[in-house]
Amino acid sequence: MVRNIHSLLVLIFLAFASLSAAMADEAAQPKAADLVKDGQPIDLASPRYQGLFAELRDQYHFSQEEIDRLFAGVTIKQRVLELMDTQWEAKPYYLYYPLFITPEVVAEGREKLAANKELLDKIEKEIGVEREIVVAIWGVETRYGQHKGAFNLFQTLNTMFDAYPRRSNFYREQLVHFLLLCRENHVDPLTVTGSYGGAFGQTQFIPSSFRDYALDFDQNGSRDVWNSTSDVLASIANYLHRFGWVFHAPIYQEIGRCLKSEALETAYKTGRKGLLPVAEVAQAQGITLPPAPDNKEVTIVGLELAADGSMRYLAGYPNFQAITAWNNSNRYAMAVVELAEKLAGR
Repeated sequence: MVRNIHSLLVLIFLAFASLSAAMADEAAQPKAADLVKDGQPIDLASPRYQGLFAELRDQYHFSQEEIDRLFAGVTIKQRVLELMDTQWEAKPYYLYYPLFITPEVVAEGREKLAANKELLDKIEKEIGVEREIVVAIWGVETRYGQHKGAFNLFQTLNTMFDAYPRRSNFYREQLVHFLLLCRENHVDPLTVTGSYGGAFGQTQFIPSSFRDYALDFDQNGSRDVWNSTSDVLASIANYLHRFGWVFHAPIYQEIGRCLKSEALETAYKTGRKGLLPVAEVAQAQGITLPPAPDNKEVTIVGLELAADGSMRYLAGYPNFQAITAWNNSNRYAMAVVELAEKLAGR
């Protein structure tokens, strides 16, 4: 017995030592921003850039002269890399939502609802997304167009492609989409500013989202998410519509302060892909829930209430899932919904 206990203690010690070593090794890994200097020239002769230039020439018919003009002297923006590793969505919900929901933001949002009543009437009728949700996303993204981001977008996308290995392929795609959307809309790529994550305009679309979902709602011949309120609000609504938004359908339902089945726990830990039938959630929690459109399944959302670890759990209906298609953070989606509720006076 003593020998068995000794062996067990040895195994526990070795496991703890291995875990500690792994954690120390992870902590010692340098972040992307630590490996570069601000203003460092990007190596345009590298295989990754030569491959990009070949694609721009051969597939999208950019001339070598255009490529040379655009990429000449492009450098790293170190601050972009620093911010990518400290995103707000990583904050617990009780610290996250006050960044976006304040009395001033609510008051200004109600003013925007009143000032754009006819436009929002038309958007609800033609696209089918509630006005409060549209305006809430506008408010959370850019404070109703006031904060569109001050980073040079071309430099940002190149920085991420060249110096952020974890998402380099994604930002390579966004860089191509950005150059194409600028050509399609007669915009000089070197003049566009946006966020450290590569989003721009009052919608804060990333380039691929702009190309897929932005609308010319005022029908003036261009999709202008920088200056046209009509295009901005309709484009927000169109994005949600394209991801399955159903007008006047449930967005979320409270399901309690704890989860009462292993299936719900598993779905919660799985995140956006952890889907369950509404009836199963209702039965497990001992509550009544409204049906989802077309009997679609719901996600299980957990939001931090306080530093003591207390939680608030929700069923995220398909409309909630449409918001997480915009930004995959449940905290973001709930901040949008709760701002929308306040704008509606609820």
